[in-house]
Amino acid sequence: MTSEWKTLEDVEKHIFECTACPLSDTVINKVVRKGSDRPKVLFIGEAPGKNEDETGVPFCGRAGKILDDLIDYAGLEDSDWAVINTIKCRPPKNRNPNKKELEACKPFLNRQIELLDPRLIILLGNTAEKAFLNGHKMEWGSVEEFEGRNVLKIFHPAALIYTRSRTDDQHQFIDENRHLFLN
Repeated sequence: MTSEWKTLEDVEKHIFECTACPLSDTVINKVVRKGSDRPKVLFIGEAPGKNEDETGVPFCGRAGKILDDLIDYAGLEDSDWAVINTIKCRPPKNRNPNKKELEACKPFLNRQIELLDPRLIILLGNTAEKAFLNGHKMEWGSVEEFEGRNVLKIFHPAALIYTRSRTDDQHQFIDENRHLFLN
């Protein structure tokens, strides 16, 4: 199935046509990605929220502002990064995606990663970890190689809205791993 998706545009077309889970019945806008087509760093979030569902743009609300600040802190230019979510449709009431939803979107997630081909994947929180690493657990802020890619797990920006004290830890995670994307 995914081998016929040769370009990011092919993947996006199939995302917009997808009816593999019930979320497609309640979504306003499917949320595909934003950022570079050839990023050094790919951020993977959990799922679209209310603002994202309304606009079709990932991380455009309060958590998006925190992610923007982190991107600036990391010294990334617009051409250096992209962001996608594990699923492309908003779950009702912003609940966590369930296993069926994660599995329905997994081919899209995997093919986006292949086509974007980043140097570093940054998983934003536990749901991104669960969806991408198939149950493997990572330490916060530590890089591991997974299927030939460098992967780093950091706090989801929404978590920093409620626990601002983690911002220094988040910055340390970036500082310790800059060498993976700044060269």
